[in-house]
Amino acid sequence: MAGKEKPPAKPAPDTPDGERIAKVLSRAGIASRREAERLIELGEVKVNGKTITSPALNVTPQDKITVRGEPVGQPEPPRLWLYYKPEGLVTSASDEKGRDTVFDHLPEDMPRVMSIGRLDLNSEGLLLLTNDGELKRKLELPSTGWLRKYRVRVKGNPTEPEIEPLRKGITVDGDRFQPMEVKIDRHQGANAWLTVGLREGKNREIRRAMGHIGLTVNRLIRISYGPFRLNELEPGEVEELKPRVLREQLGLAEEGESPAPKPVRKLAPKPARAGTRTEAKDAGRPARAPGKPLKPGEGLKHLSETWQKATRPPERGGAKPGAPSRSGASKAGASKAGASKVGGPTRTGGPARGGPRAGGPKKP
Repeated sequence: MAGKEKPPAKPAPDTPDGERIAKVLSRAGIASRREAERLIELGEVKVNGKTITSPALNVTPQDKITVRGEPVGQPEPPRLWLYYKPEGLVTSASDEKGRDTVFDHLPEDMPRVMSIGRLDLNSEGLLLLTNDGELKRKLELPSTGWLRKYRVRVKGNPTEPEIEPLRKGITVDGDRFQPMEVKIDRHQGANAWLTVGLREGKNREIRRAMGHIGLTVNRLIRISYGPFRLNELEPGEVEELKPRVLREQLGLAEEGESPAPKPVRKLAPKPARAGTRTEAKDAGRPARAPGKPLKPGEGLKHLSETWQKATRPPERGGAKPGAPSRSGASKAGASKAGASKVGGPTRTGGPARGGPRAGGPKKP
């Protein structure tokens, strides 16, 4: 007996060609997806000459996209830089208090980039930078699960029983912190050096966790982010990863390989003193020629200011939102901190202000 014939499959619904506009802007390095959606809501984006107000739109390479009247160029191949963030810089595109940001001190010939994760004002060490919004999103996802390691100097002489709660996970002010990897490296006078590893990276997590067990952090250096190491970078230096290393670590396709990376460059000037405003530093820069395509990340710097102006409540007296505040300056004597280069021989950094080497404790 012949089997029953299967009914014909229903035709798949028509799927619009192209990709979502926010994803395209993110790939082009203009802003992250969320920030691109805010740009759209503010009426800053046009497609084929028409202002759009919803990110629910697919676009193709044939569509002409502009942001604030400037054409958006084609996405560049993903690129990744290692940057030694000095203490005293804010990890944001712009700061409402007028403090210097990481992006104010990058080389002039470097394309617009976005940070992967953050380091707070008083922390230093490895910060990853990329020109690709999708790569940023991928590496920041909790599912990535990359271990981030820090060299931490604390005031006090902790014992193994005192730090054991950190290894099991603790709750601080209602926030649950996952178990940390904590190793006591060396006691030095009134201070101690620890190596701390974590996979979450909540706001000021290490400082808050140490404070919870009675320790005060007086220096914090990130030495690795997943497979990427601080290497021998000095504060304020930047180094681009080779395309081959980027492909191996992230599983990227070989097509569209990025240009050959430039060697490590020392950045100048050093972070400005407290109270220096970004506007004053940028006043002498030449204006970009009208009609010139936006560079990757061009939309990032002004997005925060535009969004804040659109959502800022009426002032009730007191200091103006733009008033400068004190900020720390990078410490000229900051030490080399880090470990081996990705794919290279193991190396260690120099002493950290009288403390142990960043790569590990000093052997007796």
